[in-house]
Amino acid sequence: MALEAVVLFKAWIVAGWFAAIFIAERMASAVPAPAFSGRLLTNGALWLIVLLVSPLIVLPLTAFAADHALWTWPQFLNGPAGVVLDILALDLWTYCVHRAYHTVPILWRFHAPHHFDEHLDSTSAFRFHFLEVVLSACFRMAPIVVLAMPFAHVVVFETLLLAATIFHHSNLRLPPRLERALSAVIVTPSIHWVHHHAVWRDTNSNYSGVFSVWDRLFGTRSATARTPEMKIGVEGLGDRPLLRLVLSPFTERMR
Repeated sequence: MALEAVVLFKAWIVAGWFAAIFIAERMASAVPAPAFSGRLLTNGALWLIVLLVSPLIVLPLTAFAADHALWTWPQFLNGPAGVVLDILALDLWTYCVHRAYHTVPILWRFHAPHHFDEHLDSTSAFRFHFLEVVLSACFRMAPIVVLAMPFAHVVVFETLLLAATIFHHSNLRLPPRLERALSAVIVTPSIHWVHHHAVWRDTNSNYSGVFSVWDRLFGTRSATARTPEMKIGVEGLGDRPLLRLVLSPFTERMR
């Protein structure tokens, strides 16, 4: 399949999934949603900036890394087995990078705008500073080159990660038994909302992206249970308007 077709396939899958979750979370909300406010416009604007940056920087970096692998995959790993292995490897890498964003001060400066959101819904999945997206693409080049990941495998993972991110940021109310069953395998809203709890202990936990196993494996799973009254955001700090969010990594204290 041509690279353009792979990327277009990703775009349609993500758009459809986002539309479905966006509608569903408004029909069955886990917590009362705030009245329409500027945060939706802010999240949408940040998403548009990322959409502009991605084809100019992120995709070329990924394609460059895939074209400069250190070795060639065995033929039998070009099929489903290779896709599964690459998904697991990239998800583990995403966990490690996410953890670094919280523990390395200069990286936290670029990640903090994502956490300044004081309510979570599907639009929060796109609320990232564009320079964080660029940094993440640069970091991801390492496993792509070292493990000789095909470009198509990376796009499949990115599609899965975006779908998972939309889901676990959502304000969708799930039956408790279903959420408990899902959380044993994948990251659910009950897990990730705790990561956005405005208490540092919880903010610095629950880093997994797609599969929930990494936090259990590395001891970073929070014991805190999500509650309807849980305060979302960054402890001691409030949200910012769009321009301040874009400039905040360079102009504001983050802790």
